Amino acid sequence: MAGVGRRGFLRTTVTAGGAIAAGSVAAGAGTAAAAGEQRRRQAGTRTAQATFSWLGNAGWRVEAGGTVLLVDPYLSRYDTGLFGTGLRPATQLTVAADTVDAHTAGAKHVLVTHTHWDHFNDVPHIAKTTGARVFGTSTAYNLGLAMGVPSGQLSPVKGGEVLDLGDVVVEVVSSLHSRNPSWSLLFHGTRLTPPAEPLTIADLPEGDTLAYQVTVKDGPSVFFTGGSDFVERNAAGLAPDVAMITLQASDATYDYVPRLLEALGRPATVVPVHWDNFEVALANPPAVPDEETGRRLEAFKAAVRRVAPRSRIVMPEYLTPYRF
Repeated sequence: MAGVGRRGFLRTTVTAGGAIAAGSVAAGAGTAAAAGEQRRRQAGTRTAQATFSWLGNAGWRVEAGGTVLLVDPYLSRYDTGLFGTGLRPATQLTVAADTVDAHTAGAKHVLVTHTHWDHFNDVPHIAKTTGARVFGTSTAYNLGLAMGVPSGQLSPVKGGEVLDLGDVVVEVVSSLHSRNPSWSLLFHGTRLTPPAEPLTIADLPEGDTLAYQVTVKDGPSVFFTGGSDFVERNAAGLAPDVAMITLQASDATYDYVPRLLEALGRPATVVPVHWDNFEVALANPPAVPDEETGRRLEAFKAAVRRVAPRSRIVMPEYLTPYRF
């Protein structure tokens, strides 16, 4: 199936009990795909409505019932040289408070996949202005303390937790960060105790990586990633309706998209994320930063069509509410 255009999927509801579900599991598919099929058959009886709005990069705003949940909200989008002259590790951390506040108002919970600046930079500000609770690794906990977030708003998680947050249930999944062409990681490291207050982007290390499956009660289940690698055994059997999948940063991880789609049971909807130029202001249509990223994005979509031909591919637009 060809990818769904930006306008073709706006403000629509994915009813996964239809043709998508019927074709999602080929004859002889494994148990993960069977689990996905069973879940999609139940979709026709759902009554809950939830909206998912892309904040750029790997960031999302989820509104379900009376709950506003954020995933990796990064809206400051300042220049570090990453998409230009070369990354400047000494770039000062900056928060575009007006922009951040405008798009994160009412937040109750924040899920952090890892603590690189383009995922964590705005989180302490959001926590302090909204009172939201922050879920993340021990590194996220310690960096949060160092950046002034009260300990009572920080909840460290490791993976395996299944958390009831009222209108949604969140399953925490131990995961992996993307590898660069040298099979290494940018700003690798953890923080086991609160450090001095971080001042530059290099002061925010990866700090281990998580993924999250967010299930709206009586609504869809959505898998969120923040890095383009994963632990196959941890993803197997999750069977989400929707998967927000990070674009692969290099070829260092073997067969990344096919293995992940198979492990997740070929979700009915696949949304590529972390492919836009997140160092310019939010403006639709989102900008692909360079030709190499564009090539990888096309290869990503081709892999989805090959491995999960009945899955919808949704290319998101900024700040647009989607229903699945």
